Amino acid sequence: MSGASPREDNATAETARDLPGSAAATMSSKTLLTEAEILKMSDKDYMNEAQLAFFKDRLEKLRDDILKNAGQTTEHLRETVIVPDPADRATIEEEHALELRTRDRERKLLKKVEQSIQRIDEGNYGYCDETGEPIGVPRLLARPTATLTLEAQERREKRQKLFGD
Repeated sequence: MSGASPREDNATAETARDLPGSAAATMSSKTLLTEAEILKMSDKDYMNEAQLAFFKDRLEKLRDDILKNAGQTTEHLRETVIVPDPADRATIEEEHALELRTRDRERKLLKKVEQSIQRIDEGNYGYCDETGEPIGVPRLLARPTATLTLEAQERREKRQKLFGD
């Protein structure tokens, strides 16, 4: 091991990737990788240009879906249907309340998605906020907005449970 941080090692790998004819340069000029290809990559390739492009694309698609759903909800809630039956009216109101709760959760997710895209742009994506260690590709595939390693997340949840943070 070189003694350099994973981010510094990655910067060295990025320099090699920029050399014409290198396998990495060829790979980065192709279409986005698949999940299977991302999972097969070695640890030394962690958060290289191809992986960052993959996660940025995934996050941007998620952001677009959330924004599209929000627009549909707004249109749906604007539709005023006059229903004389109180039971039907109550059902419609309950559906609207559920939709609003869902949109509120999506609003919070949208904030995390935008923060994750910003972390990619700043070069911090994929590394734990608490420890600086790699979060890991499998965890990021499952939860692309993760900012903590699984271990750090478990410690945080235990602290919250004990101290009510």
